[in-house]
Amino acid sequence: MKLLLTCEHGGNKVPSTYRSLFTGADEVLRSHRGWDPGALGLFELLKADADAHFHSTTSRLLVELNRSPHHPALFSRFTRSLPVPERKKLLERYYMPYRSAVEEQVSKWTAKREAVMHVAVHSFTPVLNGEVRTLDIGLLYDPMRRTEKQWAERWREAMLAIDGTVEVRMNKPYLGKADGFPTHLRKLHRAHYTGIELEVNQGHLVNGKFPKDLVTLVRESLRRSLSRT
Repeated sequence: MKLLLTCEHGGNKVPSTYRSLFTGADEVLRSHRGWDPGALGLFELLKADADAHFHSTTSRLLVELNRSPHHPALFSRFTRSLPVPERKKLLERYYMPYRSAVEEQVSKWTAKREAVMHVAVHSFTPVLNGEVRTLDIGLLYDPMRRTEKQWAERWREAMLAIDGTVEVRMNKPYLGKADGFPTHLRKLHRAHYTGIELEVNQGHLVNGKFPKDLVTLVRESLRRSLSRT
């Protein structure tokens, strides 16, 4: 079994070449629309247990690494009006290298019939469009895939065994079968691949980081769910 860790929204950096497109957009870049605050820090503390790990610190507003090439949200309002050749350059420079590197790693493992367990680390805003999201952690998976459902259930049970007060929801605040990188990888690998998107509530952030007890909860429960105690 191989554990793969990814973090698609680890930062809100904009390369100098494209900085003019984001004039006056500093507030948006700092918000959840520009990145997943806290996700990279959590990823860094989890990656010691991973067999391979990949992350990006380029803002999702430049190009969205967690969307398929055909998705309307692949480019944001800041970049979708660029000429086709310029958008192609963005894909070639930032999108394809990241996605291809992860795909290649998964393919190497599945070709050897290794069981690939993929955790995509994300965080979510506690309030979206006026809706208050009370859950602490969300585990997103495709309910039609038995291995993913079983793993998500084991992970949730492991979290609750450590802290019975934590609110862990399945396929909340988003649906695991919606367009995303794990969804794409499922289509490429019908067998041997299992993917879960981990979503942690940004309301827990303290000075931009998730507290130690929450990180320990996630890390230890992940190990237990994979029998890596």
